[in-house]
Amino acid sequence: MRVVTFFLVGLAVHVVFFLSIFDIYFTSPLVHGMTPQKVSLAPPASRIVLLVADGLRADSLFSLLPNGSSRAPYLRSVMEDRGTWGVSHTHVPTESRPGHVALIAGFYEDVSAVAKGWKENPVEFDSVFNESRHTWSWGSPDILPMFAKGASGDHVYTHTYPAVEEDFASTDASRLDTWVFTQVKAFFQSARSNSSLKDILQEDQNVFFLHLLGIDTNGHAHRPQSREYQENIGLVDSGVEELVSVIEDFYHHDGRTAYVFTSDHGMTNWGSHGAGHASETLTPLVAWGAGVQVAQRPLEPQQYTDGYQQGTSPTLYLMLNADIAPLMASLIGVPFPLNSVGMLPLLYLDNSGRFKAESMYTNAMQMLEQFKVKMAQRKETTLSFLFTPFQQLSETHQVELIRQIKILIQLEKYEDAITLCKSMITEALEGLVYYHTYDRFFLGCSVVLGFVGWTSYVVLLILKTHASLRRPPGLLHAVYLLNWCACVFVLFLVIQKSPLTYYIYCLLPVPIWYSVFRESGTLMDLVRSAPSLPLWKCLGYFLLIAFGIELLVVSFFHRAMLTVGLAALSLWPILTGIYSQAKFRAVSWTLGCVCLSTFPLMPVVGREANVHFVTCAGVLTLFTSACYLWSARRRAPLHLGDKQQFYAQMLHVAVCAYVPTLTHSSLEQKQGLPLINQVISWTTLASSMVVPLLSSTRLFHRLLSVFLSLSATFLLLSTGSEALFPPMLSWLMFVWINMEQEAMQAQGTSSRQELSTMDFADNIDITRIRQLKLDDIRRSYFFVFFIITAFFGTGNIASINSFDPASVYCFLTVFNPFIMGGLMMWKVIIPFVIVMCTFETIQVTTQLSSRSLFLIVLVISDLMALVSHFLLANSVISHYVIVMSMTIFLMLLSVATHILTSCRLTAWRRRKSHFP
Repeated sequence: MRVVTFFLVGLAVHVVFFLSIFDIYFTSPLVHGMTPQKVSLAPPASRIVLLVADGLRADSLFSLLPNGSSRAPYLRSVMEDRGTWGVSHTHVPTESRPGHVALIAGFYEDVSAVAKGWKENPVEFDSVFNESRHTWSWGSPDILPMFAKGASGDHVYTHTYPAVEEDFASTDASRLDTWVFTQVKAFFQSARSNSSLKDILQEDQNVFFLHLLGIDTNGHAHRPQSREYQENIGLVDSGVEELVSVIEDFYHHDGRTAYVFTSDHGMTNWGSHGAGHASETLTPLVAWGAGVQVAQRPLEPQQYTDGYQQGTSPTLYLMLNADIAPLMASLIGVPFPLNSVGMLPLLYLDNSGRFKAESMYTNAMQMLEQFKVKMAQRKETTLSFLFTPFQQLSETHQVELIRQIKILIQLEKYEDAITLCKSMITEALEGLVYYHTYDRFFLGCSVVLGFVGWTSYVVLLILKTHASLRRPPGLLHAVYLLNWCACVFVLFLVIQKSPLTYYIYCLLPVPIWYSVFRESGTLMDLVRSAPSLPLWKCLGYFLLIAFGIELLVVSFFHRAMLTVGLAALSLWPILTGIYSQAKFRAVSWTLGCVCLSTFPLMPVVGREANVHFVTCAGVLTLFTSACYLWSARRRAPLHLGDKQQFYAQMLHVAVCAYVPTLTHSSLEQKQGLPLINQVISWTTLASSMVVPLLSSTRLFHRLLSVFLSLSATFLLLSTGSEALFPPMLSWLMFVWINMEQEAMQAQGTSSRQELSTMDFADNIDITRIRQLKLDDIRRSYFFVFFIITAFFGTGNIASINSFDPASVYCFLTVFNPFIMGGLMMWKVIIPFVIVMCTFETIQVTTQLSSRSLFLIVLVISDLMALVSHFLLANSVISHYVIVMSMTIFLMLLSVATHILTSCRLTAWRRRKSHFP
């Protein structure tokens, strides 16, 4: 198989493996075709007002100030005298879109929906807004449209401010909330003179939704402990008080309005959200008005230790975010959202026992409807003799539960009926999860089978190429067996009416294992030669490789393991004897590993913002570059053009090191983002892709140009100590290149050649390309280890809250999730690119074909992905995605590298033919 063809096939295989993640773990939980369920009794409220303070933490609202007062006195008085309050727990990812979907639709959207865009619905879903008679909403253009789109009819009205108003550099982000309150008050004022609008507002089952984004924006820009964040809470509190007064006056205090105040997610101390920290998942909930229970006061004095109830007598209630949707539906008498998985919080209802029992029964029947549809869909696509139903909620058990609940309600045993309803809801939820993950084991086994086959094939290919194991292909009976397996799989999938992607996942292992069996002769040769191999040495290598792979996988969950790995790598020169022949380089390697090992022990990016570190990083980058140039000049003088380019790039780095300080100073003074800073930032980003291509083709010069260009961009995207990471990493990478040359010289493979004199454009001598050696496995492992270190050295990129929006303030401050996300991802990739360039340099200096090294790298990456797959749970899916993404990127790089190498070899042959 040609090299390019091999890598393209490998790329296709890994893309399929990557996409399988979304079919297995990220499918939508929604089903359609259920019958709406509605409480038959008259509701206590005619209308409901939902106020969502985006990004408001529970402790920020409930905790008292040092003087004993509250930063939200009106809501505090509601909690103590007129309403019920508590803490709602939201799910990961703690982002605005899934948070609002849980509040208003009652279900938890799959994680991949966050990437589908805030304004688009990847799947249509039902919500309280859709079931209402009319819904009016005011707030952010990023949230409101997704609930208006897909709503049946045109009864959901949205009023949004321009997107440019969502500016983190704003002089006062609380004006977003002021705009909302002003618009709502103007709306009710205009309704007094608009008879048609007034008549519509007098109807029942109306919803008013206020999305208040100011707190979230101030939290991102200034942190939750800032004065701006705390004062914004006070502004929202006074705005709620005025709003309640306006609404009550409009409806003449008829007592038919219910109010719910809550948040979609919280925020970390460093101003981010997205993960599962308590500060992100715990949000406040305050409900009052028609149909809501008045605060319950304990009979005896209580000692509170949670920090929330201090200074209050009423009891705090805990609930899930999705429980708010059925609460609102019950209060105004609309059908429960069809896909809601929330359980009605009865402790918030102030109504008769019968109303509560009937409401819980409606909630249970709505959940049971989803279960039935989900089961019917799964049963339809599964062979009858293979279908395994959910035993805890069989059809007979369903009928019996419904019958008992109806009897208990008729006998006015409401508490017993409610208990049975809760039991049925719990079993229905378990059943929904069971059927939603019904094919997960089958698909997972297919993917693992393909993974094992591909890894086995690559290993056999390496052995065949570099271990002199070249026997004729051994197909024979294996081919017939694989053909039969393929036919059986196809017949099985056709009968089950499986999706097209299932055919791909199940049939992909067939050609892969066909290729493995074709190399069975190589495997037999290996088995025959096994007795001649040193057993203990092979066992030692196996244990060392297994430990190394496990270390990489564990580092996904515990960044400190990278410190352990770097400490182990620092001993390499001593253990291999290189120290005795190159003491200075060996000491530099050890110091580089030790210095780099401190970064995984530091807090993740964004927690400790300090732009002075960025300036220090700029100075360190300039000092390192000057040292590199000084050492290179002693061996090979620079051309005038190269010298001018390096001096210009170093001056550019100095400017970029100072721009973040100017930007953050301007933002602190609320003067906005200076235009000159923005121009410099975007120009730097664009030029960083082009400037290195203008440098000399000598290895050292090109590496230094790449380092300076990427460092300038990284400095602009840094807010703290992470800015020191690229200079330290680059120092270690430069030492690694020299250490590999020393290792090659120690083995007698080649003589050492200075990097400043090597030209990668014409240094290829086809007669010097050598065979694979055992030390190349170590080189490949070092590469994978440094790639993981580049990813996780300054933060956990698998955790959304590791990203600080302040990182992009030199480029833009107006909220744009995709541009901001792209810039943050480029920041993550920059250390990756530095390691990749280093590894390509090592490949050139060690005279080993890029194909051979990348084959070993792919085996290591696939083994990591395989281990991650076996450990896979919701908390590690993101790590599996990272490994697969990294492997796909390596495949693409392998294709590009091989094409470039082929071009260089062609040029070499032409020169040899002209100058024999």
